[in-house]
Amino acid sequence: METPHTEHLSSADFEHVYAPAEDSFLLLDALEADLEFLDTLQPRLCLEIGSGSGVIITALAKRFAHSALCLATDLNPRACDATKRTAIHNATLDSIRCNLADAIRKRSVDLLLFNPPYVVTSDEELQSQLLTDCQTVTGTPATQRHLVHSWAGGRDGRRVTDILLGQLDEILSPNGVLYLLLLRENKPDEIIEQLIQSHFKAVKYMERRIPGEYLYILKVTRSIS
Repeated sequence: METPHTEHLSSADFEHVYAPAEDSFLLLDALEADLEFLDTLQPRLCLEIGSGSGVIITALAKRFAHSALCLATDLNPRACDATKRTAIHNATLDSIRCNLADAIRKRSVDLLLFNPPYVVTSDEELQSQLLTDCQTVTGTPATQRHLVHSWAGGRDGRRVTDILLGQLDEILSPNGVLYLLLLRENKPDEIIEQLIQSHFKAVKYMERRIPGEYLYILKVTRSIS
């Protein structure tokens, strides 16, 4: 798949929005490597949770422009705006400000993408940042001024990931698939076992070592009864 252009986003934008990095490109590479499966799946609704600059969902929207509705969600209004601007220059999609998939009809997502906040931090640090994000300063949401919520993952770097996985049965369509980015410290084998217990099938579809991190892409589907 073609990586979308981001020249329209400035350094000022990236003070508020997560910039495309090695983890973003690994997720793009995994999607490109699995295009034969995705073409067979013929997704009608594609959703990226936490879209940041919008490069991943925009690349997907370009690929499935004539067959799928592509949506993105993010708690950060700056990220929603950046995603829409990236799409304007490359494809057609919509971006919604909401938590995870709260605004999406249940069991409707055929293709779900999630590059979560995965860095291991103390729960105290994460809670402190979440409280800050809920505050306002002169009417401006703090999420517009901080990037911490895009990477701080709490204990095992999985606080947000575990919430999403607990909702997965209500998000994915009967034939839906999730591509989830994880860090080695997130204990992907433990996550796979938990997903199996919840009647999902999960495999390490792609992995990559980058400076200071070892990343995985988990591919998650429903188990065949």
